[in-house]
Amino acid sequence: MKLPSLALSGFLLAHEISSFTPSSIGRSTTTTTSLNVFSTPGSLGTGEGWIDPSSPVNSAESLQKTLAESLKGSTFQKRISILGSTGSIGTQTLEIVDACPENFVVDALSAGNNAELMAEQVMKYSPKVASLSTPEAAAELKAILKQKGCTNMPDIVYGAEGIVEAATVSTADTVVTGIVGVAGLLPTIEAIKLGKDIALANKETIISGGSVINPLVEKHGINMLPADSEHSAIFQCLQGVPPGGLRRIILTASGGAFRDLSREELFEMCEHDAEAVQKKATTHPNWDMGAKITLDSATMMNKGLEVIEAHYLFGASYDDIDIVIHPQSIVHSMVETQDTSCIAQLGWADMRLPIVYSVSWPHRLKMPYKPLNLAEIGSLTFKAPDREKYPCIQLAYDAGRKGGTMTAVLNAANEAANDMFRADVGLGFLDIPKLIEGAMEAHKEDFKEKDVTLDDILSCDTWAREYVAENTKNVVKAPLIIL
Repeated sequence: MKLPSLALSGFLLAHEISSFTPSSIGRSTTTTTSLNVFSTPGSLGTGEGWIDPSSPVNSAESLQKTLAESLKGSTFQKRISILGSTGSIGTQTLEIVDACPENFVVDALSAGNNAELMAEQVMKYSPKVASLSTPEAAAELKAILKQKGCTNMPDIVYGAEGIVEAATVSTADTVVTGIVGVAGLLPTIEAIKLGKDIALANKETIISGGSVINPLVEKHGINMLPADSEHSAIFQCLQGVPPGGLRRIILTASGGAFRDLSREELFEMCEHDAEAVQKKATTHPNWDMGAKITLDSATMMNKGLEVIEAHYLFGASYDDIDIVIHPQSIVHSMVETQDTSCIAQLGWADMRLPIVYSVSWPHRLKMPYKPLNLAEIGSLTFKAPDREKYPCIQLAYDAGRKGGTMTAVLNAANEAANDMFRADVGLGFLDIPKLIEGAMEAHKEDFKEKDVTLDDILSCDTWAREYVAENTKNVVKAPLIIL
């Protein structure tokens, strides 16, 4: 793939902010008032744009599977592998293991370079495999474990091959994918090929690789179980919904760091106080999350990515996936059935709740968490997102509708721009969607819609990151013109 400049891609660096006004809103302009409840799912009952889901929902087979598993009772035991064990998802998964030791055994752990914390986890959970990012970190882990007198030394591995080894350890039946970015794609694929269930916390895997992942899920008959709050909520709401019963998905969003600012206030802040924007964009008002997803929440790209994820997980067309801002983060998402009933899942803003369901589905384990108290909350509010304030939403819908390799480009360009903004190299908050849109426009020349392979996805991922790196300096130098 060649690497065109932003200008050659047709993207105007000095274009006014209003250039991000969506040419079309997230849903189809076709009205839906005459829905035939006895037809197939989708706008006007046509089913257009719907696909087979990767999660066990929306089919007779999934209902039978759910019932059969449920009737086994909650005395089950699962052996799990955790990718990203020292991060937020990983440590909270291990808290669940601590709360339910009779239900879970840890067979493998993988992490970055935190050898100290990995050593503590190895000593406590005795995994068969422990993987770190680099050979230096792996050597440090081995030395620490020897110093601690570890008598049950795991197989210590490192790098991309180490993550795959952790994901494919023979004894594990469920893999928790808690690592960030497209690095989770290959180990997830290899785990699926071995028939392992996936507790999916790495949304980039299915966003970039959904066209590859979904056929593999069907081929190997595994369960793709969402571990993030919104998709877990949708998954829980769909338990017991019969085939053809789903009409629409409604994703809730906190609104991120700038939800209380008007569009004009945000744009003015970006122009006159970049340092304050940098600080605010990396602090989430509700959730304690990693740095990357916190910034994605501020741009609302996280919600755009979740739209694509919902499409692949639950099969709904993009016309039938909506977003609503819900600042309290109590209603984690909703589904609308064909009779227009809405089913919602509620809970405190606690990531352990979706994680525990992903590793225990379809069972309901008794957990030592604070019960929800609606009287304490008082009120719940909702509003539509401002597509001009949050242009990343429309970019995600556009990439999703395009399909093929475009979602991989969207995801990689966003990751790269996200990293550069947090590195404080001079990239502005409003430059993030500029770079993503530029990459998508430039990719049209090499876009591949059908027969997408893993190599295609990885190639597009690399290209999009190079594109952002090459064009960041041009965006940074470009003046911000508000007409």
